Amino acid sequence: MIENILNNGYEALASGVLAAFSAQVLKFIIFTIQSKKINFKIFTTTGGMPSSHSAGVMGLSTTVGIVEGFDSMFFAIALGYALITMYDAAGVRRAAGKTAACLNRMMDDFYKHDVQAIGGKLKELLGHTPFEVIMGAIFGILFAIVFHNYLLNY
Repeated sequence: MIENILNNGYEALASGVLAAFSAQVLKFIIFTIQSKKINFKIFTTTGGMPSSHSAGVMGLSTTVGIVEGFDSMFFAIALGYALITMYDAAGVRRAAGKTAACLNRMMDDFYKHDVQAIGGKLKELLGHTPFEVIMGAIFGILFAIVFHNYLLNY
């Protein structure tokens, strides 16, 4: 079974998905330790430390580099995709989250803290700080290397 995914697209896909999932688990653990509360919604939310989006795309990109070569066109495409995703996580989605926070404060003031009358608050934690993105990327790279070596030695 393992030999069916080693050194092909299935390994790259598995590496990306598992890196993102593992980062989400790590995010849950970090949140639980910091807040001393258990919140299972962390598994389905965006934002926070580390970025699971960054971990996923860098896990995929690193595996593509390992399998196809870091000088291949496939790696260049995967890395380009990863950089755009990480830029979006730290830029556009973070800005949208800040805008949502501002609108939520305005709705609180305007509706006198009865924002349920207009459908509830907007989600504020959408993006990541640059540090969260970098840590997610590092996690994804390391995950891909460890995952590939695990498959080689299995």
